[in-house]
Amino acid sequence: MAADSDRVYLSAEGRIRIADARGTLTDAPIDLSETGYLAITPDGTRLYATLRNPTAVVEIDTADFTVLRRMDLSAYSCLGQPSLAGDHLWVAYWCGRGEKGGVLGLDLSAAAPEPVVIAEGVYYDTPHIAAGGSTLVVGMPGAGKADLMVYDVSTTPATLRGTIDSATSHYGYLRDLAITPDGSMVIAPVEDRYEGWDTTSLTKIRTFAGEPAPGAFAKAVAVSPDGEHLAGGSASPGSTIALYDTATAERTHTYNTPFYTEVTTSVAFTGSNDVVSLTVEMTTGRLYLWRLDNVFLPSTTLTLTPPSTGTAYEPLTLTGRLTLPDGATPGTQPIVVTRSYEGGQTTLPSVTTADDGTFTVSDIPPAGGWFSYKALWEGDSNYRGSISDWASVTLAKHESSITLSGPAEAVVGEEIRVTGKLDTGAESIAPGASLTVKRAIRIDDRIVSTFLPEVTAAADGSFAFTDTPPRAGKYIYQLTWAGDGGSLKVRAQHLMLVGEAQ
Repeated sequence: MAADSDRVYLSAEGRIRIADARGTLTDAPIDLSETGYLAITPDGTRLYATLRNPTAVVEIDTADFTVLRRMDLSAYSCLGQPSLAGDHLWVAYWCGRGEKGGVLGLDLSAAAPEPVVIAEGVYYDTPHIAAGGSTLVVGMPGAGKADLMVYDVSTTPATLRGTIDSATSHYGYLRDLAITPDGSMVIAPVEDRYEGWDTTSLTKIRTFAGEPAPGAFAKAVAVSPDGEHLAGGSASPGSTIALYDTATAERTHTYNTPFYTEVTTSVAFTGSNDVVSLTVEMTTGRLYLWRLDNVFLPSTTLTLTPPSTGTAYEPLTLTGRLTLPDGATPGTQPIVVTRSYEGGQTTLPSVTTADDGTFTVSDIPPAGGWFSYKALWEGDSNYRGSISDWASVTLAKHESSITLSGPAEAVVGEEIRVTGKLDTGAESIAPGASLTVKRAIRIDDRIVSTFLPEVTAAADGSFAFTDTPPRAGKYIYQLTWAGDGGSLKVRAQHLMLVGEAQ
């Protein structure tokens, strides 16, 4: 993935897909053979893509999506993520155990750039690279470790300034790497945090605190085009993207990923006020483009509070509040609330805040069990939008009822009809809802029981059945509704005395 202020470029399925600033895919993909990784110039005018077969790098004009030139790299197999700095493009390569890998550089100011190799001799994995200013940092994977090698690339050949040893940095499996635009600091995810290292003194100068949840690990990192902000993605459990002030390492905001998704190693600033990331749905493996709006604006807070209890099919009221910084009054603002439960997710009708930011949400839950609600304010030109935490409540099933009406007396051999109505609490009865019918006849001290055909309730709950009494005695017709996800099981009886015909 690569992004500028107007578009997002995604390399997938052998071609480059293009999305606008709102994340909507366009109808004009760039078709190239086996595209791999992407990099884009700071001004967004040139896009570079690696190709797998034949191995090459192509330069694309983003004004009309034409390929301006193809740089043959067939001598180097399996290209990795490229990184741009000034007029140089750096590309990692490696193709498996036993293969020699490393990093090559292309001088894009030349009419026909010739690759210049540095950091050759990687045998464990494709290096991670990050270039900025006159500095190139290469994450050199080893056996259970990853050293960071820092190069001065202001001259050719490049000069190794030194190595940030994995024994000091604790970098094991290196997932990502980022660098400030001037090349002064390199940032890498490590365990549950992000560490920034000075590329001149090779000392650690920043620690960007990650997620405190047990088991969470830092996964992806990116630096804004102006170098003032850092975005870090952490995963499992409770994936998030956090925003930081690069100079102070202060966390300025945290975004939770959409339900049941996890961030990948693709995070980028669009060059404006947004951050984009790819997330993967954990149950299906499907990828989604996730855009975070106006990340540099002042933060807001949105809370949502559910009642302690509730019942299916009965009104449920939640309260919330939108709070702006410095005590500012929100005024009337639209709030979107999402309901999530075992049956899926549903967006409720939009609500608005009062002038003081408070709001009320009403819902009719369609089932019993565990429900969660989340509120969203999209923000405006002055303040960053916010999302509440999930507000959860366990709902009881609705008390169902059955009413029956039929004759109190009947005669053997003559048909009788019993009518009834099922009330589950739902606005309408689900199609195919059936009730079991059991007939019991008391004859002296014996009871003879028989199941009659089931009856199906109409949408309004009404139903009817007929029977022809086969003998005299006291009759009990017992009807049972087994219940469903929102209503409880219920049983009702109709009594009838049957005599012989006169």
